[in-house]
Amino acid sequence: MRVGLIFREGNPEIGGGYTFSHQIFKSILNFCSTSSHTFVILTTENHIPSSFFVSSNVPNISLYPTLKTRLKYKFAEYLNAVLKKLRNPRIKFKIEDWYPNFILNSLQSNCIDIIWELGLDSLTMEVPYISTVWDLQHRSQSYFPEVSVKGEWDEREKKFATKFRRSAFIFTGTEVGKAEIEKFYQVPAERIKVLPFPTPQFALDAPLEDGKQIFKKYNLPENYLFYPAQFWSHKNHVGLLLAVKWLKDKYELVFPVVLSGSDKGNKEYIRQTAGELNLSQQVHFIGFVPQEDLISLYRNAFALTFVTFFGPDNLPPLEAFALGCPVVASKVSGAEEQLGDAALLVDPKDPQQIALAIKSLWDNVTLRQTLVQRGLKRATKWTGKDYVKGVFSILDEFAAIRRCWSSTNS
Repeated sequence: MRVGLIFREGNPEIGGGYTFSHQIFKSILNFCSTSSHTFVILTTENHIPSSFFVSSNVPNISLYPTLKTRLKYKFAEYLNAVLKKLRNPRIKFKIEDWYPNFILNSLQSNCIDIIWELGLDSLTMEVPYISTVWDLQHRSQSYFPEVSVKGEWDEREKKFATKFRRSAFIFTGTEVGKAEIEKFYQVPAERIKVLPFPTPQFALDAPLEDGKQIFKKYNLPENYLFYPAQFWSHKNHVGLLLAVKWLKDKYELVFPVVLSGSDKGNKEYIRQTAGELNLSQQVHFIGFVPQEDLISLYRNAFALTFVTFFGPDNLPPLEAFALGCPVVASKVSGAEEQLGDAALLVDPKDPQQIALAIKSLWDNVTLRQTLVQRGLKRATKWTGKDYVKGVFSILDEFAAIRRCWSSTNS
């Protein structure tokens, strides 16, 4: 089959979505020669960064329309509208957007059999396509503003309900995720494929350096708790601050907290909360950081404290595993399946439980080292290569179906 891999450059500040999509994209380009299928890069942007041309054997197609193309399609749509109006003056014809037709024609003319976008968007549903699901938390935790207000819930539901039911396959990282897709959208189980999210390659390939310069660069103290997360309310920064406050008041344990990540509207509230808890001197807001700094921040942290309310798939614990950083993580749906016994799992609603998990690492050096060793082992369990090998196998399965009609008849 000719598989259209949709590329969107995106912004690194997106976080896990950017890391995941770019890693899988690069892994496919690296290992596509081992597949029986032909992969084609599809982009709606002006260019594809040269760093993505890992293999010169991978063709690329621009779906970015030229001015001439835009004018041609607009004129065709306008002419069609005029003709319909002349045939029946009572028809109130709305000129359709020409772009979907342009996309479909481009895919058909290039004989694309199936398309896969690593995000949640879809260029067209007129060609068989694969969806990738991170979470459906707007369904299970709809009270968080980032998935509910300003039309966000309706927008997600409209997109997912239609898209998932028509997908040739849906990829998700856990059995828990699969069960949620079945429950919320009544998709047949055989069309939902579980492919565990791979450990980010940048963490696996990180140079063996201690990165101690990170302390000076960001003016950080030692033995800090690290939480790399965008400032959304579901990330539960408040719960972590309450846990740190409890440790300080009850045991006189003073843990610095390092918070990295871009602001999604909740940062000022977290800063205000830190002040109200008299933790302003302990909490360090360092903003979005590049990957090379992220590596050093993991390596020099006392622990990763990933206390989000959302699951079932999260990348920072896997990054921490690969970089020898012990992990305290939320016991959300899918966490046990994804992280196993390599992390201390806690109830994100209970600051005291979070605090006691942190304290156990402080009191028990053996436990901390055990978690580090388990994490290093688990980090190599599922890589980008493993993920795309799973994708290739699923495509092999679909090929027996897709050969039944021409790619120009989609």
